[in-house]
Amino acid sequence: MKFDASQFENLELENIGQWPAAAKLVLIVFLSIVVIGLGYVGLISDKIKKLDQVIAEEVTLKQSFKSKYKVAANLDLFRAQMLEAEDMFANQLRSLPNSHETPGLLDDITFIGTISGLDFVKLEWQPEISKEIYIELPIDIEVNGSYHSFGSFVSKIAGLPRIVTLHDFKIDIMPTSKDTLNLKLEAKTYRYQEAKTQ
Repeated sequence: MKFDASQFENLELENIGQWPAAAKLVLIVFLSIVVIGLGYVGLISDKIKKLDQVIAEEVTLKQSFKSKYKVAANLDLFRAQMLEAEDMFANQLRSLPNSHETPGLLDDITFIGTISGLDFVKLEWQPEISKEIYIELPIDIEVNGSYHSFGSFVSKIAGLPRIVTLHDFKIDIMPTSKDTLNLKLEAKTYRYQEAKTQ
């Protein structure tokens, strides 16, 4: 079939039935491309985007399922660990002095210092510091004694049944005696802060 450009001259839309076969073929191909393009844009492209989203969501859901399956498979172990953590937390809470026991803590520290051979210069509570779940109770301590007495004192403080931490140690030689040292430190104990009701 030879291409003849004259076939495409003087074509009118009202007489499509009279057009030559080549012109009809070009029109059919053009209309097919337009219909396919519009169909793709109008119908298929949204479906393809949605399909991609669903595929991505499927991957996420599979990963979520795997992690949840591992949790579910180990649920008894997690429950046992949770109970153990709650017991540990309860034991730690019992190690914190309650508001009735804190005054006795100064007596305990004084007793320990005295039997360790220390002379107290200062032993006093500082203002409470409120934290998120606990209240910090600092105590300023200043004592005089020998280096070994300090070691004994610190060791016995660590052995108290209540949690007491020691901070900011400062040791100076006393000007009156080279065998006597001055120790300044801060002891901290903690009290559980009950959740505030609103």
